Amino acid sequence: MYPRYPYYGYKTKCEEVPISFPAQHQDRQPGMEYLMVPRPIYDNPQYIGSGKLRDKVAIITGGDSGIGRAVAVAFAKEGADVAIAYLDEHIDAEETKQVIESYGRSCLLLPGDLRDELWCREVIQRTVACYGKLDVLVINQGVQFPQASIRQISRQQLEDTFRTNIYPNFFLTQEALPHLQPGSTIISTTSVTAYAGHSLLVDYSATKGAIVSFTRSLSLQLVSSGIRVNAVAPGPIWTPLQVSSYSAEYITTLGSDTPMRRAGQPFELAPTYVYLASDDSSYVTGQVLHVNGGTMTET
Repeated sequence: MYPRYPYYGYKTKCEEVPISFPAQHQDRQPGMEYLMVPRPIYDNPQYIGSGKLRDKVAIITGGDSGIGRAVAVAFAKEGADVAIAYLDEHIDAEETKQVIESYGRSCLLLPGDLRDELWCREVIQRTVACYGKLDVLVINQGVQFPQASIRQISRQQLEDTFRTNIYPNFFLTQEALPHLQPGSTIISTTSVTAYAGHSLLVDYSATKGAIVSFTRSLSLQLVSSGIRVNAVAPGPIWTPLQVSSYSAEYITTLGSDTPMRRAGQPFELAPTYVYLASDDSSYVTGQVLHVNGGTMTET
């Protein structure tokens, strides 16, 4: 059940990663990471920061858990202070804050509903008021509500999915731009479903496709300002989003249809965000990086 990492070509102190999961389901979105079995792996102890984001300030939406938590921890290891915008997963958020502070960086928690334009703008304002600047904006929040038929997607579900997954990209960016300087970066989380589609996730996939186009168009608009805009497209990752949206039976084989035949762990994506946020990617804008267990996509 637990293959050793050298099987995948490298070693880490996180020696075991599940290739299957116990049946489980949470009845609400967002899900709670602290209730998951096993807990997602968000921090690789072998990853040692080298100051790539020293004294930068980053906002990470959905940073309380899952991919966002892993990114927040990696950013802290690289020397960044972090503001985390999340809905109401307070136990997860407090745990993430403690981990960030254990690495010697500051963490500002900002609970609220990102479907609300005014709250999106307040997230930016509160972060700048706290830290005095903003360097990196990671737009990572998301929901998904699987439906076997498009006819089952209600107007309310459609609005919730689009208002959560894509509207904040516009509102947060609009408010952030006056504070971003040349060298600043915007990173969105899209999905493999934007390219491969998913029969159960028509509305979710549509929002993720919108994020790809948002990334490409915004990068062209901001390139002359020295602000880079990119995205990451994960495959199936072991996060609260999965257990709060799929059936307990579906979860047991999550990720088994990828070439690597397993779901990814959040820490396996975090270095991609570090790369896009740092000067290592100074010649990269308008791009989507794929971290999906080997699924081939057309970019």
